[in-house]
Amino acid sequence: MAANIKLADRWFERRTQADGITQLWEPHAHPLIRCNIWHIRGRDRDLLIDTGLGIASLSDELADLLDKPLITLATHAHFDHVGGLHEFETRLMHPQEARLMDPFYDHATLMRELMSGQMLEYLASVGYPIHADELIDALPRHGFDPSGYSINAVLPTQLVDEGDVVDLGDRRFEVLHLPGHTPGSIGLWEASTGTLFSGDAIYDGPLLDELPESDIVQYINTMKRLRDYPVSVVHAGHETSFGRDRLRVLANRYLQQRDQ
Repeated sequence: MAANIKLADRWFERRTQADGITQLWEPHAHPLIRCNIWHIRGRDRDLLIDTGLGIASLSDELADLLDKPLITLATHAHFDHVGGLHEFETRLMHPQEARLMDPFYDHATLMRELMSGQMLEYLASVGYPIHADELIDALPRHGFDPSGYSINAVLPTQLVDEGDVVDLGDRRFEVLHLPGHTPGSIGLWEASTGTLFSGDAIYDGPLLDELPESDIVQYINTMKRLRDYPVSVVHAGHETSFGRDRLRVLANRYLQQRDQ
């Protein structure tokens, strides 16, 4: 299995966005678990939103950007978003997600054979078919064994909820509780720029609302809330960023699918 996988030239890719934002991602991960990682520069401190799979050191990758105190926030506790969380000292998360950390760690896998048939059928039905034995198509380093992948257990150092503010000195991000995908999913809203970091509450790809920890009724309410948000840009947990018009299209599509 892993012996047939090539060695990656580099594990992370990055793109500098406008307004002091850097996007990072793991191109060799299956789209299902290819999380967007967002670094935002602030005057007094920086912000890191989600941390990827933890397969390679995210703090090493970010070394050229980390020149001041850093706040790290997990939009939710799925393993593709918290794999590197243990590398950082200040860790924010919603209290409902913190209670789910252990089971999400237990479900962390890069191996198709360790996923249930029911889960594989569900993922294929919504647009995430998994055909290869592994959920990565390259290795981050010599000797890495995908079958031995696990998450380093770590808990948040601070709990945040609806209306809390993450203050970077010159930038302020309001916490939005956006349940549905998971009970404690959160996003961050910067009203001054119309920037929304949405996590997996909404992104331009197959949305997952039938996981064991999902709640469709809550997801519907979250979509109704987000549909009319005055956003300029949405930086999501997966796939590409998009604007207000696309936000409305995606939200309305979901609501129509759920006959609301």
